[in-house]
Amino acid sequence: MKGNISFTFYAIALLSNIRNGKTGKKRVYSSKYALSSIVFCAECEDVFRRVHWNNRGYRSIVWRCVSRLERKTHLCNAETIREDDLQNAIVLAINEVLGSKDSYLSILVENIETVLNENADKPTADIDEKLKELQMELLRLANSKADYDEVAEEIYRLRELKQDVLLKNAEREGMRQRVEEMTKFSIEQPQQIEVYDDLLVRRLIEKITIHGRKLTIEFKSGIAIKKLI
Repeated sequence: MKGNISFTFYAIALLSNIRNGKTGKKRVYSSKYALSSIVFCAECEDVFRRVHWNNRGYRSIVWRCVSRLERKTHLCNAETIREDDLQNAIVLAINEVLGSKDSYLSILVENIETVLNENADKPTADIDEKLKELQMELLRLANSKADYDEVAEEIYRLRELKQDVLLKNAEREGMRQRVEEMTKFSIEQPQQIEVYDDLLVRRLIEKITIHGRKLTIEFKSGIAIKKLI
């Protein structure tokens, strides 16, 4: 197994349990296996599914793209990946981070500070005050049977603006927490891991994208590591 590491900071969006692929079909994923909700196909963007495989009498557990399994609305040529190869790649990726802990942490801290400083949390007090004034004005206009469409539109716009600000603030707070979690793990884990662990994957890994025999393993803290299997 070969691999290389790249430190890439990216904007992390929180992933829900329901995702859409190019097939347009919504899929609900089982939480029994940590990888069931985070392994995706680079070709069609659908999810990979765990399958018990019987190839000419040889039994094994593999991961296959759902689009290829179903072959209903979209033809996908994604390769079948053995589960032990997938798990070994994840172990190697985690150990890459642990093995270069100092440089990894310094780059991550620098990147996170840059992003958070450029996009500092914004207060909503001014928006709340303006909304209060407009709501009073709306009530006055309504009571006098005057046209209040313009005021109502402005109230709607400000509510949307407030929601957007709160969402971005929450995303930045989530980012801070994920970085702290990865930093804590790196400090608490004095040596490299030896075996695959579902609980550790749930704790650290955000998404895995499979393109042929190439994997991109994205950590929740904003690090992306590429592996070949």
